[in-house]
Amino acid sequence: MIREACNRLHSKTHHQGAPMRAIVTGGAGFIGSTLVQHLADAGDDVVVVDSFTDYYAPSEKRRNAAQWRGAVELVDADILDLDTDSLLGEADVVYHLAGQPGVRSSWGMEFADYTRRNIAATQKLLESARRSTRLKRFVYASSSSVYGEPAEFPVTEETSTAPFSPYGVTKLAAEHLTTLYAHNFGLPTISLRFFTVYGPRQRPDMAFRRFITSALNGEELVVFGDGHQQREFTFVADIARAVHLAGTTRSEPGTVLNLSGGSTVSVRDVLDVLAEIHGAPLRVSYGQRVDGDVRRTGARTDLARLVLGWTPTTALTDGLAAQYAWCAAAKATGELDTGRAAA
Repeated sequence: MIREACNRLHSKTHHQGAPMRAIVTGGAGFIGSTLVQHLADAGDDVVVVDSFTDYYAPSEKRRNAAQWRGAVELVDADILDLDTDSLLGEADVVYHLAGQPGVRSSWGMEFADYTRRNIAATQKLLESARRSTRLKRFVYASSSSVYGEPAEFPVTEETSTAPFSPYGVTKLAAEHLTTLYAHNFGLPTISLRFFTVYGPRQRPDMAFRRFITSALNGEELVVFGDGHQQREFTFVADIARAVHLAGTTRSEPGTVLNLSGGSTVSVRDVLDVLAEIHGAPLRVSYGQRVDGDVRRTGARTDLARLVLGWTPTTALTDGLAAQYAWCAAAKATGELDTGRAAA
């Protein structure tokens, strides 16, 4: 099936012409704010929708928004409270990155936030998208969490999906919605499965951000699990480039693609690289594995290369150095937030 899809899609060409009007949901967050600047630099008119939830400090997301250059408009609102028909009516492309992140918090009473922000919000946007007469592409930010603990690596887009966390369940449900709107209504959707994104502006609850913050503060660095868990880390600028390509490259409605960084490494390997960048040994302790965290991730991206012409270009050492420099600069200005804290 993959070979047939590749043959069918490889001949597709990119949209050409005037700048596009793009909607970016969740555009003030880590990946979203990086994408927004990428689109603005490319000359697009960008409308950002973000409700600045308190999963982590809203002040950090507002700092992201304050740094945008170019034609960027901010709509401070919840998708479920908006007139999304009007919002999407003048849009050429929707980049849907908004949602409730995080594996660890998706258990228990907080699960309601995940169903509302990941599933219900996606369904509302899709309904408006299918009524639009202008929309050329609907890009959905999915996650490697949809795979869970697969039996074989690296995974392909045809690998069975079996989420290992409530978060993964909601991301897969929204992805299924995106695909079925393509198959039922011909909506030009594409879903992108991100593999462990890192880099400047990373959320404070994510591993690299916690590690670097602890190193800069001279504190003990806490690893969830034994550190032998493996991930395929992907630099945020590479992801932003792929997402933009997905919005401007013709593809079969309902296409699903893996986006991963190209090499699988252990957390302990990451800590060795980080110690070299830091220029001093790190104080590390290992704790309990978190419920829902998988042992390994890793993917083939052949289809993304053929459909989008995309390959990752940032080596882990270079990406980590860029994130470390960003964190150090934020610490110097007193803007290095830590943890999940409302502001």
